[in-house]
Amino acid sequence: MIYQGFAGVYDELMSHAPYDEWAGWIEASLPEKGRVLDLACGTGEISIRLAEKGCEVTGIDLSEDMLSCAQQKKTGKPILFLQQDMRKLSGFEEQFDAVVICCDSLNYLKTKNDVLSTFKSVFQVLKEGGLLLFDVHSPYKMTELFPDSTHADQDEQISYIWQSFAGDEELSVIHDMSFFVWNGQSYDRYDETHEQKTFYIEEYKQMLAETGFELKKVTADFTDRPPSTESERLFFTAGKPKTIV
Repeated sequence: MIYQGFAGVYDELMSHAPYDEWAGWIEASLPEKGRVLDLACGTGEISIRLAEKGCEVTGIDLSEDMLSCAQQKKTGKPILFLQQDMRKLSGFEEQFDAVVICCDSLNYLKTKNDVLSTFKSVFQVLKEGGLLLFDVHSPYKMTELFPDSTHADQDEQISYIWQSFAGDEELSVIHDMSFFVWNGQSYDRYDETHEQKTFYIEEYKQMLAETGFELKKVTADFTDRPPSTESERLFFTAGKPKTIV
């Protein structure tokens, strides 16, 4: 899934997303402003906010359409946007102070091998002492809130129906989406199916440790509190250890 169909209307559909809270969480987690790599940056909303906070930002996404939307946005700070797969990062001459994966983007990786490949790739581009920050859907959200849920909205320009179902694998969901976009004379219809999968906290901890990261903390739902059984979004902070001389 690389958001081919609705990249052009993505921002309007996500207008209520808490981008400021993600950017605030990242800023509060960083010991100082530095070079930040924003993986699965989409249309660049978080990249732009981080740049405005004084970070030197590079945004990476797999979708050419999403990156095109990001590059068209006027910002007061320069941001480099590149098309790459976060499982195979390459071509960076300097390492980063932090790598962030926001908006449950990691949940689009459907296997542990893909997650491990991403963590290994991130580890290589991080400075020693650098941070990996990411959020994922919780098991509770995947099993109790998403399945058999329907969301719909309608206005003159864009209407949509968003239905979610339990996937075949444990802790996975399938999102079926239909969008109707007014083109000035009639409505264009776009249909997309997205699949997401999460893992238990202990599994993420194990994968981080396997790739060399030190887990610093796990919090929930844009707070400093540890996760509960009904937390919906999990936030991980991990670090690349410094070499002891």
